[in-house]
Amino acid sequence: MVVSSREAAMTHSEFAAATEPFRPELLAHCYRLLGSVHDAEDLVQETYLRAWRAFDRFEGRSSVRRWLYTIATMACLTALRTRSRRPLPSGLGAPAEDHRVALAAAEPSVAWLQPVPDALVDPAGIVAGRAGVRLAFIAALQHLPARQRAVLTLRDVLAFRTAEVADMLDTTPDAVDAALRRARAHLAAARPVEDDIAEPDEGSRRGVLDGFVDAFTRGDPDALVSLLRADVELEMPPIPTWFTGREAVIGFLAARVLRRRDQWRLVPTRANGQPAAVVYERAGAGRYEAHGVEVLTLIGDRIARITAFNDPDLVPAFGLARTIDATERLL
Repeated sequence: MVVSSREAAMTHSEFAAATEPFRPELLAHCYRLLGSVHDAEDLVQETYLRAWRAFDRFEGRSSVRRWLYTIATMACLTALRTRSRRPLPSGLGAPAEDHRVALAAAEPSVAWLQPVPDALVDPAGIVAGRAGVRLAFIAALQHLPARQRAVLTLRDVLAFRTAEVADMLDTTPDAVDAALRRARAHLAAARPVEDDIAEPDEGSRRGVLDGFVDAFTRGDPDALVSLLRADVELEMPPIPTWFTGREAVIGFLAARVLRRRDQWRLVPTRANGQPAAVVYERAGAGRYEAHGVEVLTLIGDRIARITAFNDPDLVPAFGLARTIDATERLL
């Protein structure tokens, strides 16, 4: 059968209308499974390519949403066969309590966990499923075998029924229930306590973030003291060394990071449903270069963890340039 260009255009229009509304949530799903915003974007593209090729055979026995999740999940599981889990430094070794320790050499060979911009997975800015993308949750998921990871996210985050998940993964309901029990037990042991504690309201979150940004801009570690919990933690992938305790964290920042005013420029943003900042470092007169992204985990109105992703390649995902002028105004 020969399809006219008009019919093909109509078919593509129908495909886009039926599938595009699900792109942000599919990106969040792939990110949960893969732990990488870059890999998630690639797999979502692969999902839509596969879906487009099969669209004329879609018979409507399930919803378009469930059909897309099936394709995305299977694509991610295939990709995970050849990829190791993406850790954070806190998942690899014990913390340091003395800021004077020598830093371990950066591990560029490790595929580290990455943050995801809220704007990609939740364009409306509501972050309705905030718990499902929190950094601690994503890090804990990385400890699960790939299939358990998929079952848990499909059942507990996305609320698909057991029979639906069994159909999506081409297995039995009993196998889904067994995998879910094992995943929940493993996650309960690995999941940090702060993930179950209510965050402050948006105004308080923004106040903490503004104070954090101001302290970095002025190079003033003392200004951070009132913002940090006594048991605050700091990790900085790709550096394996990480710190625990306010004294160690402040000491490290004072000695090695916040050494002079205007060395850093931070742009407030949101990542993983949490307050965050894109970080630029002064690279010469009038110029700043991308340094990475810092994500803050709050308990109450204090910072419980600073996760500093020192990777300039993350910055474009947040819609910002790699280099900015010192006089440029950024929101």
